[in-house]
Amino acid sequence: MAESMTGLKRTCRCAELGKENIGQTVTVMGWVQKSRNKGGIVFVDLRDRSGIIQLIFEESSVGSEGFGKAAKLRSEFVAAVTGEVAARSGAVNENLATGEIEIVARDIRILSESETPPFPIEENSRTKDDLRLKYRYLDLRRPDLQRNLMLRSEVTSQVRQFLADEGFLEIETPALNKSTPEGARDYLVPSRVHPGSFYALPQSPQLFKQLLMCSGYDRYFQVARCFRDEDLRADRQPEFTQIDMELSFVDEEDVMDVNERLLQRIFRLIGVEIELPLPRLTWQEAMDRFGSDKPDTRFGMELRDVTEIVRNCGFGVFTGAIENGGSVRGIRAEGQGSMPRKKIDKLVDFAKDFGAKGLAYLSINEDGTYKSSFAKFMTEEELDALVREMEGKPGDLLLFAADKNKVVWDVLGSLRLELAQQMELLDKNRYQFLWVTEFPLLEYNDELGRYQAMHHPFTMPVEEDLPYLESDPGRVRARAYDIVLNGTELGGGSVRIHQNDIQEKMFEALGFTKESAYSQFGFLLNAFKYGVPPHAGLAYGLDRLIMLMAKEDSIRDVIAFPKVKDASCLMTEAPGSVDPSQLEELGIGILESGEE
Repeated sequence: MAESMTGLKRTCRCAELGKENIGQTVTVMGWVQKSRNKGGIVFVDLRDRSGIIQLIFEESSVGSEGFGKAAKLRSEFVAAVTGEVAARSGAVNENLATGEIEIVARDIRILSESETPPFPIEENSRTKDDLRLKYRYLDLRRPDLQRNLMLRSEVTSQVRQFLADEGFLEIETPALNKSTPEGARDYLVPSRVHPGSFYALPQSPQLFKQLLMCSGYDRYFQVARCFRDEDLRADRQPEFTQIDMELSFVDEEDVMDVNERLLQRIFRLIGVEIELPLPRLTWQEAMDRFGSDKPDTRFGMELRDVTEIVRNCGFGVFTGAIENGGSVRGIRAEGQGSMPRKKIDKLVDFAKDFGAKGLAYLSINEDGTYKSSFAKFMTEEELDALVREMEGKPGDLLLFAADKNKVVWDVLGSLRLELAQQMELLDKNRYQFLWVTEFPLLEYNDELGRYQAMHHPFTMPVEEDLPYLESDPGRVRARAYDIVLNGTELGGGSVRIHQNDIQEKMFEALGFTKESAYSQFGFLLNAFKYGVPPHAGLAYGLDRLIMLMAKEDSIRDVIAFPKVKDASCLMTEAPGSVDPSQLEELGIGILESGEE
């Protein structure tokens, strides 16, 4: 039978006690981690979010009734215990913060009993994800997840304090918006009072924060909940949190400066000192060197462009790609020259998943000779020139892709990360930041048959590229910048367009008529008629940021109640069906498969 805690007050959390508290009478409350009945003495490890402390129950100190209660304690029972802090009678437990002390119990109340949990409540759980997520309220008791969520809370608190000190105002923007194009799929919400009309949940507060700049608020931020109906990966969820900000009368340098100092402050929470200023790469340099616009710079293995070296060689795969306007590039896997052919074949299959027709390789033997998939098509002099260009050494493996630049970048950029994983080059204790700048303003979508914004339609072009907006849109660079950490995009932003004539040209380049632009974005364009300041902003993915700070592999481990890959919640079984009367009110009917 559960007991009341009436008349009891917790004096401290379990792991807030230390040697300095010896002799004090305290009351702690929490969950039983484990209990060991040794006959005349019962040892109990009590756990709360701060950690664990050992309790000792002896009949001489707690009485026969209390000792009887202690003997009944099982895993995940909730108990309140009053007792005296004492030096640990047995060996010191160096794995616990409270390992030098224990509490000699004088009184105990069992506040709640527990069934046997479906899995152990322990760190680094090996329980399958689906079971942990079904019982997420139990999973969240695990100390590693609790540390992650406490870190998340602390980071969010520091962000708010820092930005407030920098003159930012925290302002909330609507969650029920109008659906707009040029992004991921919206989550739609039907309107009962406007039958046939729909709200969209925000993919970001982008338009509203620009309106706040038009309204004169100068510096805005928000810890914003956002929604995107897209396929999930380890670092994506259908609902996620952004640290969103916008600033007036600034340029790129101002935004980068405030955010570098913000990152420096919050990473001190985990004992990491960030040296400023952070390094920068243009988008073009990032793609040429790493094959990625979010490069992981914790290791080398950079791409080498060998197009000119092999332009006139005898290998048709190389020369054909060059003749079709592509390039030939390679990476050097140091010390991997003895890689078995079966493993190389797996790398070839891996490359094909990213668009490659194949993958050429050359192993440099310890005696300086070559083993290659294409050596018979090239002269010895051509092979030597290629190896010199790649700075190959005995024992190295050289891998090459030949195709259009985009395919070559995608293939080698992904292959570079795969090899780094296999070679154990990815150190989670290193934090390599950089800014990637000057992205292409537009990218051509073959399916749509037109250009689309790489970021969004309100990104300012680099001024010297403005003449090409009509004549050569693919050449135009954006005043956009992403902050990248260890190969993960933490956030992105840009200087915004604030001149009507440039905004109109941007819409034209994206295929909008004036009417369609006003149909989608009229409220913003109308606001721009009444004096709009130059402005810029940035938004972080808070979940990704905490994932990297906590050294986790998935954002699900830093979100309290995450969804799984099909965007469902295993615990609540959402999404679910609703009462037909609700659908009727909304004027919505559900078609069976095959119905029209």
